[in-house]
Amino acid sequence: MDRQHDKSTALKARLLQAGKPAATRIDAEVRGRLPRIIHAEADRSLERWLLAHADMLQTLLHTVGGVLFRGFEVDGVDAFRAVCMRCIDELIPYQERSTPREERGGRVYTSTAYPSEQTIALHNEFSYALNWPMRICFYAQQVAAQGGETPIADGRSVYQGIAPEVRDSFVRKGVMYVRRYGWGVDLSWQETFGTADPRVVEEYCQAHDIHYEWDGEKLTTRQVRQAVTHHPVTGETVWFNQAHLFHASNLPVEVHESIRRVMHGTFPREALYGDGTPIEPESLAQIRAAFEAAKVVFPWERHDVLLLDNVLINHGRNPYQGVRSILVAMGQLSQSSSVAQGAF
Repeated sequence: MDRQHDKSTALKARLLQAGKPAATRIDAEVRGRLPRIIHAEADRSLERWLLAHADMLQTLLHTVGGVLFRGFEVDGVDAFRAVCMRCIDELIPYQERSTPREERGGRVYTSTAYPSEQTIALHNEFSYALNWPMRICFYAQQVAAQGGETPIADGRSVYQGIAPEVRDSFVRKGVMYVRRYGWGVDLSWQETFGTADPRVVEEYCQAHDIHYEWDGEKLTTRQVRQAVTHHPVTGETVWFNQAHLFHASNLPVEVHESIRRVMHGTFPREALYGDGTPIEPESLAQIRAAFEAAKVVFPWERHDVLLLDNVLINHGRNPYQGVRSILVAMGQLSQSSSVAQGAF
């Protein structure tokens, strides 16, 4: 704990030494310090700002965890991609998909295409995978007429908000993610793995510690991943899994019952402890309460760009009305912590 505190203190000192640029101020409408909002003034080129303030940006991401750029000239997909290339070392493809989305070119994607009346729970991108992006960037191409915010939450606060005994169970056992394909519900395995060749799927699973089992055209996969991780730069401990999102209790009641009937009592995705035992409902309730307590909501403005440290900060989506277009790109791969082997 002392070592983590020392690292965080050193990073904050670097930020103070760098000074605050004239174009930076904190929006009073946003609770606390997340996200840090940087407003354009005389020079509205975000690419130039990123080039000139790379060290400051890195420090902000490692302390605050998220930066919102507002009022800059970022008009369209190509401009957003150019910005991402300045603040993310290398953009990665959206592999091992868990949600439907479309590529807009050059590894820029639409945000999750779920029905507008649904909420997407807070989560770290790809925390169920063996590798995940360190940085994720969002672009408000078109803002919804009502709602449609992208809530964010600090995983350090989420971790602290969960009782030690609940955290300890997850840390000790890890999280098992189960996915069932071929039922005509949720994504197909072809969409998830980006191929129609079962051999390519098997090679991917073998390379990424995923157990797979075919039953004709149906496929079931299981993978055990960490429940918490440590930030590779600051050393801080964060809650880092999608158990609350993959668990069937995350589904709306009517959807839950409909899927259960179609799939004969099972679900297209499921979360268990890493040893294959069920996660207690009261533990999930406490985890969701910790996310809710840490949640920060800010209103999108057209052409906003939000850059997050994907290890420290979770993101989600509020329901909305009207047309909404939020684009996303991600990169800088990190790797899973080791966890106990699951009961396959």
